[in-house]
Amino acid sequence: LSSTCQGMPSCLPFVLRLAAFHPFKMRCVTFAVFFAASARAAAVDARAASSNAGWETRYTATGTAAVAAAAATAKTSSPTSNVKGKAFDRFVIIWNENTDYDKARGDPNLAWLTQRGILLDNNFAVTHPSEPNYFASVSGDYFGMQNDDFNRADRNVSTVFDLLDTKGISWGTYQEDLPFSGFEGMAWVNHKNGANDYVRKHNPPIFFDSVTSSEQRLSQIKNVSMSQPERSQFHKDLKANKLPQWIWVTPNMTSDGHDTSVTVAGTWTRNFLEPLLEDKNFMNNTLVLVTFDENETYGQQNRILGILLGDAVPKELVGSTDSNFYNHYSELATVQANWDLPTLGRWDVGANVYKSVAEKTKSVVRQWSSAATVPDRFWNQSYAGFFNTKAAKQYPKPNLALEKNAGGRKILDSVKQTWKDSQAPTYYEDTIQVPDGLHPPKGYKA
Repeated sequence: LSSTCQGMPSCLPFVLRLAAFHPFKMRCVTFAVFFAASARAAAVDARAASSNAGWETRYTATGTAAVAAAAATAKTSSPTSNVKGKAFDRFVIIWNENTDYDKARGDPNLAWLTQRGILLDNNFAVTHPSEPNYFASVSGDYFGMQNDDFNRADRNVSTVFDLLDTKGISWGTYQEDLPFSGFEGMAWVNHKNGANDYVRKHNPPIFFDSVTSSEQRLSQIKNVSMSQPERSQFHKDLKANKLPQWIWVTPNMTSDGHDTSVTVAGTWTRNFLEPLLEDKNFMNNTLVLVTFDENETYGQQNRILGILLGDAVPKELVGSTDSNFYNHYSELATVQANWDLPTLGRWDVGANVYKSVAEKTKSVVRQWSSAATVPDRFWNQSYAGFFNTKAAKQYPKPNLALEKNAGGRKILDSVKQTWKDSQAPTYYEDTIQVPDGLHPPKGYKA
């Protein structure tokens, strides 16, 4: 334990918090303690220092009264920046839930958005269920996850937030009906009608101890509300012109279609975006991605709708279709290419950059090697890994040999330093042809 927690001051509080939230996952904590020792914890940005003594336990409040008390003292911050990109200066990601591609294409409100941007018609999730997709989209792998549990990644697992911090690019996430900034609980329900509102499994940064061990980083996980705009931190930031350059938006469990339908999800997304498309505080060389976490029919190929829109989309491409192969790792690769950021040394290295961006960043958009128009993989089940409750394996280390890759981007320095002496296996390659449960990495068959 002492070697695992070296450089990880929040290690013990994390174990205690996890036990309080989800006793079952203590099995995974024990597993984490042994395997996290294979690498030194990555450094967190210097700006992530705590300034509010005792904050570590307040952010884990779950009861109504405790949440109200925590909300009164929770830190909220809105850092801004103006780092110019090659294709866009702001990237906004909006994820809806569990919808097959054809059903999403048939929704009139999503069709309205598609007409104003680029349709990505060969876009895929990476597995099922929801949480591993959210996890993978910011870290470059889902590490075998096949559940929506209280999963928590050690600080030696780097993320897009570490990449953005290398150049001072501001970031923030906006979760609909999050009770207060930095809330770490599993869920929050609507206390008027009992409906599910916020859920942890749809909040990417909250999975990572490199985020939750920092009050500053937690303060950048904020709320958005369409029904109560007066308490919506997103709309406050918009009005004050304090939106960050990298934005993630998660609608609540009603709005995103999870507990309702694609009709509700399409309506919410259009209602949210339509006024923003004309707002200068939002639309300033901005690229917006509207997509889904996964499809609904698990027996089918995990194909999902993707739409790129915003004033960063070249006018001649508005209303067009891009049929190149993309998945959730393309979100990472596109951000890296746009701002000349390093990679994480995982599946982000080989992922395709969206073509409209690739043309400005001189990135190569690669094709699937088989003759089939649609890839022969389904991405509808997970391979083995650290978070797999039925087939647990140790964390694979980033492939440090991918310092040389087709994209020409180097691996994040802290990743190289953290993992350089690790004896853990690696399975990452410079390819768009990522594995799935039926085509697992060597040694990681579930």
